[in-house]
Amino acid sequence: PRVETEVLVERVLERCDADSNRVADIGTGSGAIALSLAFEREFEKVFATDISLDALAVAAANATSLGKLLKSPVELRHGSLLAPLHGEKLDVIVSNPPYVSFAELADLPPDVRDWEPALALLCPQDGLAITRQLVRQAPSVLASGGLLALEVDMRRAGSVAEMCAADGRFEQIEVLLDLTGRERFVFARRA
Repeated sequence: PRVETEVLVERVLERCDADSNRVADIGTGSGAIALSLAFEREFEKVFATDISLDALAVAAANATSLGKLLKSPVELRHGSLLAPLHGEKLDVIVSNPPYVSFAELADLPPDVRDWEPALALLCPQDGLAITRQLVRQAPSVLASGGLLALEVDMRRAGSVAEMCAADGRFEQIEVLLDLTGRERFVFARRA
């Protein structure tokens, strides 16, 4: 994972209590978050969802290559956002969703713009459409006190925190910093 995503995983692990058993990585892509969580700690299950079958194939290959190093079973599911987890109750939902607006594409560094699939980067509505959906959908699958952990664009962290507060189903909303002091993560607990 990128450095920022490593920090996201560390912050999630710090905030997982002993009862956190069922975790989901939404929009898993290569599986970096889900596999990092499964490598670092024993969970009952780590779910990894993605709308892209190609991404899930890469995540599956990465899971296979890690094999017995994983402390937790990882289950890959195909579908949009939380739809593949209908009927599940989760303790943690973590996501690094697409958050780059279409207008910002040209401003991205070439190693991101030319390497990452557009589906993993670009998002309508000023980069917030997918995050809005996650905030709206998460309480339906999060257990009471469950954690929603999002990696966000530093320019939008305050807006995402406000989004969680306005939803009314979250508490303990935090904006956390990355290693360079930028606001990059929003964490919230289901009330």
